[in-house]
Amino acid sequence: MTDQGKKPSPYEPYGPGDRSGPSPSSQADAMGATIIASLITGPAVFGALGWLLAQWLELRLLIPLGVLIGMALSLYTVWLRYGRT
Repeated sequence: MTDQGKKPSPYEPYGPGDRSGPSPSSQADAMGATIIASLITGPAVFGALGWLLAQWLELRLLIPLGVLIGMALSLYTVWLRYGRT
């Protein structure tokens, strides 16, 4: 009996017995996309939180402060995840 008619398992996306995984260039692309996403998302989320607090407390200074805190936390998270080798 052969395995040709058998559907591939979702747990073995590269085929049975192939443990090579994604290529190094696609791994680097995925890591770069993850870093860019966190560098964009951090200031956006904390800027939005700063805007909400600025609306509530009537302090316009909280918006840029939230963006700066978000950028600092994003950079720190990227450094923790990828920068320490």
